[in-house]
Amino acid sequence: MKPIVIDGSYGEGGGSIFRYALALSSVTLKPIEIYNIRAKRSNPGLRPQHLTAAKILAEMTEAKCEGLNVGSTRVYFEPKKRKGGKFVFDVGTAGSISLIIQAVLPVALFAGKESIIELRGGTDVKFAPPIDYMKNVFVKNL
Repeated sequence: MKPIVIDGSYGEGGGSIFRYALALSSVTLKPIEIYNIRAKRSNPGLRPQHLTAAKILAEMTEAKCEGLNVGSTRVYFEPKKRKGGKFVFDVGTAGSISLIIQAVLPVALFAGKESIIELRGGTDVKFAPPIDYMKNVFVKNL
């Protein structure tokens, strides 16, 4: 299947388009290629938290991936099938786990099996929803 090609510099040109594109690709099982990832940021390309989200989604969908490394501005992601289970990941920095949850949760909901996702990283990070918002507002409104 031919991938959907997405220009990651579109709109605000940050990490949101990357995270949501991967999430939607994982839910629909359609391959995507994203280029110009975070092009409008002072440090373009994938940061550790984006890489962690992509790795979790790749594991949850048995995806074929290219370009999954810090600094990469182009990623190919081809999900095969969604699966539940236990997934444990450490961002390795104080990168926002709330933003990772926003990408991973929709896929977990469509996994067809219980998913347990354990994340280590930042919980109250600048420019990201605090973890208390995720627990007390976001999750309660699903």
